[in-house]
Amino acid sequence: MSPFVRLVLVLHNHQPIGNFDGVFEQTYQDSYLPFLDVYEQYEGLPISLHTSGSLIEWLAVHHPEYLDRVAKLVEQGRVEVIGGPFMEPILTMIPSRDRVGQIRAYSQYLKDRLGAHVRGMWMPERVWEQSLASDIAEAGIQYTVLDDYHFRNAGWTPDQLNGYYVTEHDGRLLSVFPGSERLRYTIPFAEPQATIDHLRGIAETQPGAIVTFGDDGEKLGSWPDTKAHVYEHGWLRRFFEALQANQDWLKVTTPGEAVDNVAPLGRLYIPEASYREMTEWALPAVQQNAYHDAQHTLEDEGRWDMIQPFTRGGFWRNFKVRYPETNEMYCRMLQVSNRLAALRAQGDGGELLDAARHELYRGQCNCSYWHGAFGGCYLPHLRNAVYKSLIAADNLMDQHEGRGWEGDRAYWVEVDADDYNLDGRKEIRLASNRLKAFLAPGDGGKLYELDVRSICHNLLATLSRREEAYHRKVLLGPSAAGGEVASIHDRVVFKQEGLDQMLQYDSYARKSLVDHFYDIDASLESVAMNEAREQGDFVSGAFESKIRRNPDRMQALMWRDGNVDGAPVKVTKGVTLEAGGSELEITYLLENLPGDRPLHFSVELGMAGLPPGADDRYFHAGDGARLGDLGAKLDLADVDSLSLTDEWLGVDVGLTMDRPTSIWTYPIATVSQSEGGFELVNQSVVVQPHWILQADEHGRWSLTMRMKIDTSMAESRMHHGAEAATV
Repeated sequence: MSPFVRLVLVLHNHQPIGNFDGVFEQTYQDSYLPFLDVYEQYEGLPISLHTSGSLIEWLAVHHPEYLDRVAKLVEQGRVEVIGGPFMEPILTMIPSRDRVGQIRAYSQYLKDRLGAHVRGMWMPERVWEQSLASDIAEAGIQYTVLDDYHFRNAGWTPDQLNGYYVTEHDGRLLSVFPGSERLRYTIPFAEPQATIDHLRGIAETQPGAIVTFGDDGEKLGSWPDTKAHVYEHGWLRRFFEALQANQDWLKVTTPGEAVDNVAPLGRLYIPEASYREMTEWALPAVQQNAYHDAQHTLEDEGRWDMIQPFTRGGFWRNFKVRYPETNEMYCRMLQVSNRLAALRAQGDGGELLDAARHELYRGQCNCSYWHGAFGGCYLPHLRNAVYKSLIAADNLMDQHEGRGWEGDRAYWVEVDADDYNLDGRKEIRLASNRLKAFLAPGDGGKLYELDVRSICHNLLATLSRREEAYHRKVLLGPSAAGGEVASIHDRVVFKQEGLDQMLQYDSYARKSLVDHFYDIDASLESVAMNEAREQGDFVSGAFESKIRRNPDRMQALMWRDGNVDGAPVKVTKGVTLEAGGSELEITYLLENLPGDRPLHFSVELGMAGLPPGADDRYFHAGDGARLGDLGAKLDLADVDSLSLTDEWLGVDVGLTMDRPTSIWTYPIATVSQSEGGFELVNQSVVVQPHWILQADEHGRWSLTMRMKIDTSMAESRMHHGAEAATV
């Protein structure tokens, strides 16, 4: 056979649920649109295009003309549309029923909107487990694209990966293409001739081979520095021209054409994996650094190439362990999915449940469930968007059952206990039509989720400060930077000065109802930096619990016999919610307090989604006087109330205490990595009432605190908007 090779080009375009409209638009202008403008001029170069459902829904509203152009290319046979799960979830993260449901729903959408007959799918983040094959095949998919890294983990060598394989689970077959890691790093970061030379070498040694490139379309324009490189400096035109100039031996094609005309290389079972960098990010920070140190040592010794094929990083599912906050989202998602499945199993249907299913799918979008070179779970707006969809799905199911958050049938309250966060211990759920609260007696009696249902917002979508492997680069400072046009995985950019001075780590989860006993002289600054000495064992200690039920009033009661610097102390706290209520009543009773010395007691209340730095987001006193924006560090004494207002969200969180109280407030911010570089990201604001306790003659001290969530601003806007829409 004369030298000949097929090149399969698969582009993946995606923006996550919750990303800012400005980011969508900028990426469209920098990447999606200019790529199409250039590509349309080069006939005879068929490609495969995957656009995630979250992005395509935005395009349908803001740039339907773009989709019309893609549909025309589909009709001409120039573009093969790749499908996949509608809202780009990690498939191993969601139930089997949702995998099949998402894939089928998106295939139908693409047929209706683009006229595409979907045969293949994009594997989100290329996260693979062998059991996925049967669900993917059941959903009507014939092929997908993984990385050659997956195949090397199975023991296959590079010269065995120029084609595609079939795999199976439970007797269902799926064709799998190995995407070339080498091409991921040469396109577009090396001159086009480097790709041509690589392909020519394969054509000469393996005539008839198939080489697959599958990667993010955003790297062609919206990754840092690539817009000028790819378009203004003409890289993409040179690339297409090089492909056309070599058509006598180089056939640019699609996976569907390859499957139809070329036999598979054989059968293969693929170990669980993702792309190489993702498996490294899944490791704990210390192990990531150990891995990289070992790699550099072996490279220096000239032994890395020999050992690399047998090295593996971590397991994707352990992101839910590295970041417990993502496990909270995951478990909340499962609750919604299970509830919807139960309603469907009863034969229930209709528009409300269809809408709930779509919101569930949106809440499964993967980007906020992990972290690597991209912001991921460190971006509050992405976490908030997941909760917004999941809470909206719950609201729709309540509406279906006749108990929505407003209206005549909205007056209700309930409480129950179950293992809601899948840690082997029972948590307590308090719910009304207005609020839903989750408490963890086994972990300090914390309040770890508080859903404000009228605005679909979780006030406790917080994130703790923790060590990351890349913090070593932060400590090195800008001297670690290098490379003008580098892969996003290799860039070192500092978006702010002094980040090395802002690295702080938390020793516990930043949630609410976290009970502290500090030294008497503990200061706002020491507490904010997590440097204050903890005298007690209540922060993460296990509390016993019970539930109290009354027709219109439900309570979770939790207590712990612990100690404070060796002295036995009992802390009892109750959280009560009334029917139709938007207020939590929180009571504390401390017993067995030592009579020979005072104690410094504090209750930490973390709140998320109320960002600082804006005039319409502020603290205020009971008389309405503003006390600073929500990033302010306040040290208040002898007050009995404090409120937090976010006019953009339309919410006011008011705290009142039945005794004079000192209050600290401070922001929690992380030094984290995103596409643009290293940056400081505000995660939550802490309001921390504290007291120097003087026990009564019985060694007791008590407090009643109320947290009222007022969303009248948001509800007024909703009603005005609805009225305007009907005019």
